[in-house]
Amino acid sequence: MPHQNLKDPLHGVTLEMILSRLVEYVGWKELGHRIPVRCFLFEPTITSSLRFFRKTPWARKKVEDLYVKVFKKRFCGTTTKGKQ
Repeated sequence: MPHQNLKDPLHGVTLEMILSRLVEYVGWKELGHRIPVRCFLFEPTITSSLRFFRKTPWARKKVEDLYVKVFKKRFCGTTTKGKQ
């Protein structure tokens, strides 16, 4: 079972970490463009976004998918480094 977590790029990453990294990397405006939800479009904050995404599974899935897509290079090859 522990080996399944090695393939999950979101393992150990909280929703707050996901949002913070996306905001830092692409910004609120681009997030609102890619995922047009009110908490990204009108007076966006991490707190309001966390509240919304914790209550809205379909929207949370979109944010998680975007995070994986944006940071895909970080996930590729991280578990095989140094192994032969």
